[in-house]
Amino acid sequence: MKFLDLAKVYIRSGSGGGGCISFRREKYIEFGGPDGGDGGTGGSVWAEAVDGLNTLIDFRYQQHFFAKNGTPGMGKQRTGADGDDIVLRVPAGTEILDDDQETLIADLSQVGDRVLLAKGGNGGWGNLHFKTSTNQAPRRSNPGQEGVERTIWLRLKLIADVGLLGLPNAGKSTFLAATSNARPKVADYPFTTLHPNLGVVGVDGVEFVVADIPGLIGGASEGRGLGDLFLGHVERCSVLLHLVDATADDVVEDYRTIIGEIEAYGDILGQKPRITVLNKADALGEELTEFVRADLSEVAEGPVLTMSGVSGEGVTEVLRALRTEIAEDKLRQKAGDAEDAPWEP
Repeated sequence: MKFLDLAKVYIRSGSGGGGCISFRREKYIEFGGPDGGDGGTGGSVWAEAVDGLNTLIDFRYQQHFFAKNGTPGMGKQRTGADGDDIVLRVPAGTEILDDDQETLIADLSQVGDRVLLAKGGNGGWGNLHFKTSTNQAPRRSNPGQEGVERTIWLRLKLIADVGLLGLPNAGKSTFLAATSNARPKVADYPFTTLHPNLGVVGVDGVEFVVADIPGLIGGASEGRGLGDLFLGHVERCSVLLHLVDATADDVVEDYRTIIGEIEAYGDILGQKPRITVLNKADALGEELTEFVRADLSEVAEGPVLTMSGVSGEGVTEVLRALRTEIAEDKLRQKAGDAEDAPWEP
């Protein structure tokens, strides 16, 4: 399945059915009067977050979603049938934007979230509604209300607990492959990851989701490289795991490059908890690794861990550190919700 995180969709709700002009005409019944029924309501267009989806690929092959129109009213006071609704099923974490790609219509962050995108038109009144004491035979009815037509954008931001950051070839895909059942592409050249990958990682009987995005390079916040296209996927993460290649020529400069890009992206990422890890420690040896870690610790925020995604050295300690940050993040969110809740005796 291909990964698609942005899709343009054209939607239109159904128009209401027109009212009917009819009169009761039966043998031996004088002055039957008007009996035109109302038109049916047009179908609406909804969007709903469902389980089991992690891409918008379905909207590449179908971009137009038009709900059914309501059926016109009929004689004998019969109301027309309502048009069927249409439901756009999207992955949890999908944002719905207006045609300008800036105005947020809805954020379907949880499975089961549902939003009305285009309401169906009301059905028109039949001539029975216009009967009065002075106008007992009205020859008037209302047309159905027109449906709503609009263009929207669907933008997916993956739901994950941990977001992997780092320069190309920092070992992000290797780490994901070593700690989960995910099988991202791993090679000895940069930009092997061309789209985000998700993996379920477990430690000490607890599981959490890790998102691997394409590597960042200098100037990513200005549009260089691929990583800036996918930074939105780590906006919802509880903690960021920053992997630094221990075999790089200048480890400190590599670290500053990534930090500068995520801070330039905005406060959403700049203020998230980060865990810095010196990867590929097995290639340097214990003494040299400690020397490089000391240099990185002078500029990094918080402690610097060491590990090797290939040999597995230090991986468990990194996973436990991530688990601790995820738990603290959720506790902070619960505390914030409690403060906002109204006081009850």
